Amino acid sequence: MPNPSKPFILIVDDSPTHLSVLSKTLKNAGYKVRMAVDGEDALAQVQRHHPDLILLDIEMPKIDGFETCVRLQANQATKGIPIIFMTAIADTENKVKGLSLGAVDYITKPFEEAEVLARVQVHWRLKRLTDTLEQQVNERTQALQEAQVQLVQQEKLSALGQLVAGVAHEINNPVGCIVGNISVAQDYINDLLSIIDLYHEKFPQPGAEIEEALEASDLDYVREDLPKLVSSMKDAGDRIKSISKSLSSFSRADSDTKKPFNLHEGIDSTILILRHRLKANENRSAIEVVTDYGKIPEISCFPGQLNQVFMNILANAIDALDESELRIDTENQAVPHRITIKTQLIDKWVQIAIADNGKGISEEVKAKIFDHLFTTKAIGKGTGLGLAIARQIVVEKHGGIIQVNSELGEGTEFIITLPLSSSFLKKNF
Repeated sequence: MPNPSKPFILIVDDSPTHLSVLSKTLKNAGYKVRMAVDGEDALAQVQRHHPDLILLDIEMPKIDGFETCVRLQANQATKGIPIIFMTAIADTENKVKGLSLGAVDYITKPFEEAEVLARVQVHWRLKRLTDTLEQQVNERTQALQEAQVQLVQQEKLSALGQLVAGVAHEINNPVGCIVGNISVAQDYINDLLSIIDLYHEKFPQPGAEIEEALEASDLDYVREDLPKLVSSMKDAGDRIKSISKSLSSFSRADSDTKKPFNLHEGIDSTILILRHRLKANENRSAIEVVTDYGKIPEISCFPGQLNQVFMNILANAIDALDESELRIDTENQAVPHRITIKTQLIDKWVQIAIADNGKGISEEVKAKIFDHLFTTKAIGKGTGLGLAIARQIVVEKHGGIIQVNSELGEGTEFIITLPLSSSFLKKNF
């Protein structure tokens, strides 16, 4: 029986005797063999089933061995097949010509069985070594590319985190001063108004000059509006403090170990970072963000990396809505551009669904969407790295699942499913 570890060899020769002798020799040695009677027959067979090695006669009718070799080498799919020429003409000129065309060796007729087997075995081993080396190079290259991409993204995220953390820190001090002093200012204002009331009580006739000044300043309106003004300033200061807190949450640096993290804080901080892109522009109305947060626990994770996943998916959703035409519903009303975020606890998993009502993606694109360097965006607008890295973070770093559901004209939904921490499971299950 043919040995599965041995190659499939195609013998090409117009001599039935040579075909018979070579075929018998190789089959007895455990090789799988097919035969072709000329160059045309050989090319047709190679197209149907690529051999691992070809023994090719030079002198044949129609297409000789040299021309057959040229055509095989010109085809990217067959140029890697080792070709050993067979000829009764052993002159140097023909050997040089054959080797220059891409052949790997020569066998001189009449055949010596031991020589044929030895040469076939040597070139089959070389072919396997070459294929193995190419595979290792491709694997190492891919691994290096993935490592480089991850390093670049980590550096970008780290730089963004440092910038955001620095801004948040710089905001905290002056805002804290403003918010902290507003209540004191309110007390001072109340004291001043009380003093003015006391003066009015003790000196009901202050004189024409003061009466004119009081009328010009509209003291009654100031008395009514000033507390509202101070209150709105306090609300604005509290809002800035909230923004600063969200920025700090987004910029959290990851250590070598996972830590408990509130996913809702991560999502909210990411929305805050992208808020400027949600505003209306010349091409579309403002994008609504609807959150439907379920009651979920903190999970053990790398917060900075998950924030990066949320950033990539939400940025892609905004891009999709930027490119989507305004739709009209059955009541002839414009359908607002919308991103919906829903979280829920399912058994021992936390699920985050981020959906947009954009143009959707085709089945062909959906099949490639997490592939390395795949992008549908124009040159300069997309690297094809965001979703590939998102998948790596969710699946490889957190043992989770990331899926995409989409329908053309209806929108796209990304579903991220993450396992609960072991401490939560011990406590609740």
